[in-house]
Amino acid sequence: MKNLVPQIIVAIVSSCCTFVLCLYFFQRHPVHSEQVTTQLVSQPAPLNASPRNWSASTLPDFTKVARQVTGAVASISAFNVTGYRVASGSGVVITTDGYIVTNYHVVQEGQRFEVALPDKRSLPARVVGVDESTDLALLRVAAEGLPALALGDSDQLEVGEWVLAVGSPFDLYSTVTAGIVSAKARNINILQGIYAIESFIQTDAVVNPGNSGGALVNTQGELVGINTAIISESGGYEGYSFAIPVNLVKKVMADMRQYGEVKRAVLGVNISDVNARIAADLSLPGIEGVYVTHVNEGSSAYEAGLRMGDVIISVNGTRVSSVPELQERVALYRPGDRVSLEYYREGRKHRSDNVVLKSMGSAAAYGQR
Repeated sequence: MKNLVPQIIVAIVSSCCTFVLCLYFFQRHPVHSEQVTTQLVSQPAPLNASPRNWSASTLPDFTKVARQVTGAVASISAFNVTGYRVASGSGVVITTDGYIVTNYHVVQEGQRFEVALPDKRSLPARVVGVDESTDLALLRVAAEGLPALALGDSDQLEVGEWVLAVGSPFDLYSTVTAGIVSAKARNINILQGIYAIESFIQTDAVVNPGNSGGALVNTQGELVGINTAIISESGGYEGYSFAIPVNLVKKVMADMRQYGEVKRAVLGVNISDVNARIAADLSLPGIEGVYVTHVNEGSSAYEAGLRMGDVIISVNGTRVSSVPELQERVALYRPGDRVSLEYYREGRKHRSDNVVLKSMGSAAAYGQR
């Protein structure tokens, strides 16, 4: 019995020591609220967070632009002499006093035209001018104080940039769709005529029948193009839509307002795109530029010293890498304007300044640009 007493005492002392150590090391110490807040803020967001909790800054918000532009996009109806509607499309108000731009093919078959404005007014319209080679037309309604779209700069558009298409597909007024710029200076061979100019902005914004003549705008609400065409096997949208660049629209509309017709200048050359074989044969530094296949005697290009086999690479300092780009660039000028041309000849770069552009009427050969 005496031998058990020391063991009991040791057990009691050990238990007391264990209890004291547990109190010291495992008790909860008070933490200031500032520390708690800091710890919580620094926690990473859960990977499976609800989309409702995403930051607004990570997603594009088109609500302001949509409100800004829908009031300036109208619906257009074309009627024949018997009053039957033969075509419909969209139009963009470009001045507060009633000038509206649309596509030529929207008004082509019509004798009488009616514009339905977003404020629910329907007004008769007259045709100021048309241009088949760009598929543009200018209408005017008798109204003042209309909301008009600001005109942007299509040269500054970048592939991958957000854009919105606004129009009246299937008579669904003020329809807004969004997409990106898929490509620039695209030729899809839909316009007829030897002077047809196709240098479309390609987008994946949804465009359907009725969108023709409507607005393509950037995220600042500026007009950058006029929606004109789709590529489709079904007749509806399949992912490809095309718009006329607004810089070309500006020039055509200015001519129509000032002269009642388009004053178009040409270089007087037949052209084709540069390919790998041409680039190698001519010792070009890259596969770019526009190959001159023929120069018409007496034309602007002829008097500037260009000849067959030259490769044009810029107009007034703006580089041109394809036929559509050169067509669009020259179409921005009027007869009598002077431009500078850069081109390669036999592997060497040349430049001709003060090239005086001539009119289509003075052109001598079929197919010249």
